[in-house]
Amino acid sequence: MGIWRAQTLVAGEPDEVLQMLTEPDIIARWAPIDFELVDRRYQRLQAGDHVQVRGFLAGRCLEFVVDVAQASGGRLSLTATGPIALDVKYVARRAVRGSQVEAVVSVSGRGLIGRMLAQATDALLAAGALSAAIGRIARELEAAATPSSRLEPAFAA
Repeated sequence: MGIWRAQTLVAGEPDEVLQMLTEPDIIARWAPIDFELVDRRYQRLQAGDHVQVRGFLAGRCLEFVVDVAQASGGRLSLTATGPIALDVKYVARRAVRGSQVEAVVSVSGRGLIGRMLAQATDALLAAGALSAAIGRIARELEAAATPSSRLEPAFAA
């Protein structure tokens, strides 16, 4: 169906970006589509992992098998296969003030239901879901980099 791209500058180093991209609990906070791991034994996605996830799209509960091809050096590359196929690549490159993050998602579907779900996914991505997702990654990294400001109690002498 479509290939979607988004990029942004984030406050973290490429390894910090990769942490955001590979820890399931963190992924759930920024992912463009709500999902959950069916198998919770994974603390962090790594190359060679074969993970089952469940998510909601177009009002339907769908299951996918995610095969992680690469998860190192600021790069995450995976394929999610289910009623539709998603090829996903995130690349974080060192920049002057953090990292430049680029995301590329390719969507395809087979059969009537697969094509309909792929079109719904394309519509979400066309509406800015991928850009919003990497924007949430940027905000997560900024929040992690900003020391919490604490209010000091005022004492009257």
